[in-house]
Amino acid sequence: MSNLEDFTPQQTQDGSFTFFSKEFNEAFHSHYGAKQESLLKFVIPTQLPILAKTGFVRLLDICYGLGYNTAAALQTIWEINPHCHVEVIGLEINPAVPIAAITNQLFDGWDEKYIKHIKILTQIAFEHEVKIDHLQATLLIGDARSLISQVYESGFQADAIFLDPFSPPQCPQLWTVEFIKKVSECLDKNGLVATYSCAGAVRTALLTAGLVVGSTSPVGRRTPGTIAAYHQHEEKSSKSSFLALSPAEKEYLLTRAAIPYRDPTLRDSAEDILKRRQEEVQASSLESTSQWRKRWLKSGNHK
Repeated sequence: MSNLEDFTPQQTQDGSFTFFSKEFNEAFHSHYGAKQESLLKFVIPTQLPILAKTGFVRLLDICYGLGYNTAAALQTIWEINPHCHVEVIGLEINPAVPIAAITNQLFDGWDEKYIKHIKILTQIAFEHEVKIDHLQATLLIGDARSLISQVYESGFQADAIFLDPFSPPQCPQLWTVEFIKKVSECLDKNGLVATYSCAGAVRTALLTAGLVVGSTSPVGRRTPGTIAAYHQHEEKSSKSSFLALSPAEKEYLLTRAAIPYRDPTLRDSAEDILKRRQEEVQASSLESTSQWRKRWLKSGNHK
């Protein structure tokens, strides 16, 4: 388990800070802006500003990390409706990460009207539970593959799910068909799942779980994120942040790149999951990504 000294704050373009993970060899957020990433990749696409008006929001934050996504969600919800009741369940494998975010005072640079929420984030980080007026929050520590069953068995049905693991090549165990199926079982019939990834393997896993997928606007990079929901929700939300996949994106899901990660027992190592997928890709007769890209570049319609 990491020690607090393992975390060195790195400033991003919007002035907020993130950490770099030595274990996964990736930063927790993009250089574009950690705070903006939370808002534009997760909070806005899952329609939390709209849900806040209903007076009750249930949020499942997978890979809680520094706590930025939950922080941005609470700020957004309570700015719109200070009386909105929020239930949050966060899943995090490394309890040192949210503690380091508080210890390094990473939230001190957020706008002044947010300062009152730092006490909440501190309690989540150190005590893993908060019960106050308008908020019930729980941080579960452990492998999300085990914890997700615990969430489902509790009867929790999320209006919004933030799916925010490290990238699929670095953390494939949280992008598999089997794990995402478990995640979908914790989603309310009218809920939304948001993730920063537009990887074909990720979108295939979401589709396999019975969800429809769309794109969210790119944030700090050329590629979009992904939003997913049950069919009923998509039909009711034609004017929402749910952007239909382009023809190129749809055909990308027919290439080898869209072969998903698999973890039948939800216990395999990252190495085993990567090896299993690589073998499936090598044995596949599907179109290669390079062939798909050449075809769409030639047509002039690739995005």
